[in-house]
Amino acid sequence: MGRLMALALLGASLAFIGERILSLRGKMNAVSREVTSVELQNCQLIEGLENGSEDIDILPSGLAFISTGLKYPGMPSFAPDEPGQIFLMDLNEQNPKPHALKFSDSFDKEIFNPHGISTFIDKDDTVYLYVVNHPHMKSTVEIFKFDDKQRSLIHWKTITHELLKSVNDIVAIGLEEFYATRDHYFTSFPMTFIEIILELRWTYVLFYSPREIKVAATGFKSANGITVSQNRKYVYVADVSDAAIHIMEIQDNWNLTQLKRIQLGTLPDNLNVDPATGDILAGCHPNAMKILFYNPEDPPGSEVLRIQNVLSDKPTVNTVYANNGSVLQGSSVASVYHEKMLIGSVFHKALYCVP
Repeated sequence: MGRLMALALLGASLAFIGERILSLRGKMNAVSREVTSVELQNCQLIEGLENGSEDIDILPSGLAFISTGLKYPGMPSFAPDEPGQIFLMDLNEQNPKPHALKFSDSFDKEIFNPHGISTFIDKDDTVYLYVVNHPHMKSTVEIFKFDDKQRSLIHWKTITHELLKSVNDIVAIGLEEFYATRDHYFTSFPMTFIEIILELRWTYVLFYSPREIKVAATGFKSANGITVSQNRKYVYVADVSDAAIHIMEIQDNWNLTQLKRIQLGTLPDNLNVDPATGDILAGCHPNAMKILFYNPEDPPGSEVLRIQNVLSDKPTVNTVYANNGSVLQGSSVASVYHEKMLIGSVFHKALYCVP
């Protein structure tokens, strides 16, 4: 009797896993499509950014910070033995060029592995750069002061905490205050794979301040990119595995409550807000399977979406850029300044487009 029960449970488990695999395969096929080209005018690849441009944040002054050199499980890397860097571009220049920022001596740049970034300007106009870092594949948040005269980053603080695990992206909302996303629960690849297969909603958004750190919102399959609205009332979260963006309202206690979920036909990565319109710009992966099983002869495509009227009953989603990988592979972010657009990628290059 016991053996029959065990066999029945095994059969049921295998059937469930099989159904989950078929379900996942169907969803991955839906976002592993051939890309219909949507090109922007006057675009060029940025010379000097050859090892990814995973996240980009542009100051109101037009200075753009770009994180490069991400090493992450399952992702390709063209320079696996080189540390990551932060580049700076001044978009006010006629022909802007990226410049690698120097770090203060107190920071160990040899194990720098930057992921999501965010900027914050205090009341004295001091610029702080928040960086998700993965030294030895762990997760920390590094805070730097930007020295504009020396064009360098002065390391100010390292933040570690048991809730800061598998961190993907960050958005600063105050001095030493931020929201950050956890994109997967398990740290080992086999368990992460099972987590994906079972479509578990175990990842979260956390809130950090010197006074408290807590989980601010739960229920995401894989919480990825995050940004904040211009009025600082709403947080936008990309759930990459769910192919959706969540619109979250900030409560008085800093918890987040979901107002709506905008479903997309592609996998959203990092998010930014267009300062001129309030629209969401999302760097997306239209054929993510080509990233996981990278073939330079058949590279992953790139896609940028603009989501308008996000708080309305019927938000509008438009594709503003799409490429089959012949120009840009694996787009992860888009950001604009005076109609000039930077499009970054997880491991490939970066694109600069002017009106």
